[in-house]
Amino acid sequence: MYQPLADFSRPNRFEDVLGNKRVISILQKMTETKKMVSVILYGPTGVGKTTLANIIADHFPLNHFKFNASTDSKAVLKQIVETVKLYDNVLLIIDEIHRMNRDIQDYLLPYVEKGNIVMIGLTTENPYIAVNPAVRSRTSIFRIERPETKDIEGFLRKLDLSNYDKKFQISDSVYETISVACNGEVRSAINMLELLLLTSEDGIIDNKALEERLPEASKSTFKTGDNYYDILSAFHKSVRGSDANAALHYLARLLAAGDLESLVRRIRAIVYEDIGLANPMMGVKVDAACNTAVKVGMPEARNALGAITIEMCLSPKSNSAHIAIEQALADVNSGLTFKVPSHLINNPTYDDKQPYKYAHDYENHIVSQQYLPIKLKDKLYYVPQRHTKLENIFADEYEKIQAILRSKS
Repeated sequence: MYQPLADFSRPNRFEDVLGNKRVISILQKMTETKKMVSVILYGPTGVGKTTLANIIADHFPLNHFKFNASTDSKAVLKQIVETVKLYDNVLLIIDEIHRMNRDIQDYLLPYVEKGNIVMIGLTTENPYIAVNPAVRSRTSIFRIERPETKDIEGFLRKLDLSNYDKKFQISDSVYETISVACNGEVRSAINMLELLLLTSEDGIIDNKALEERLPEASKSTFKTGDNYYDILSAFHKSVRGSDANAALHYLARLLAAGDLESLVRRIRAIVYEDIGLANPMMGVKVDAACNTAVKVGMPEARNALGAITIEMCLSPKSNSAHIAIEQALADVNSGLTFKVPSHLINNPTYDDKQPYKYAHDYENHIVSQQYLPIKLKDKLYYVPQRHTKLENIFADEYEKIQAILRSKS
């Protein structure tokens, strides 16, 4: 039976997995010391989550089992749990853990909590949103990022092709093109190369073979002439810099590459990062243009995206909202997550309960009370920028509210 190249070439050592060195070093250390906690690995498809889980299972001294939360039933899980009585501890790999229903969770969690089951959850969804809090609270969560293009290219060059019945001559440009076209998904890169190998008659894999058999991969790099992400970055910076002509040039190159999904995602990001409060309605316009582009598809999508790109370039710019949320996130990530004031909680258990003041009962619908945690009292994240007409209005209102609060405190 033919074994797919992606499966045949799957790494079986931590050292051979691409990227994510920090996460891998943590998982490797736990495996080597034989002290493993339950974890959730999340990230895009094809970046190595299953590979990492398999390596842990192969090297950790516990019997391991696999459970797919999307297709397997509670009866399957019960059979696995029965083995706990035989082995005391087992390792359980749960694929698509975000799809685990409540009934299965309730059955599994006591075993995870006591350590009878060491769980490795795998998901493409953000577990902080998609996974039940009861599961999250019993695990350590790690994001698995897409590898760099150069790492994927190096991996492809080292693949063992000895199970094929012919020798291959693969040009450097083919490796380079596939590494960019796979969009960070190692498995996709291997699958593209495998298709070229299986359909080759003379063993020569060059640009001609690539254009004939994988035209979309060829187009993604040859029509842009540079790394796709460099062009995306140049497009973003041109819009930020209000240069409509440069933005249209890079937009054309991105459209030629054919990756409408990545392009639309970047445009949606630009409007709130760089235009923001200077022109909030631009977000609505961008959403409409992007929805239209996706619905009509290529090549007609160019008209909607061309029009909105020009309007974004000509729009006033402000990054005050971007800076504000970045600073708030920096505080949270550094551990500044203090107790919420008791009067803001519906059912407080704190001893220092204070009455909540309903803002609509007060003049101007504004009331002075502590909203931030006490230890962050008077912290300011939003700093208005006054160089645009609309945010100047926001700034006046913001400062008016701050003045009223100061006078009542």
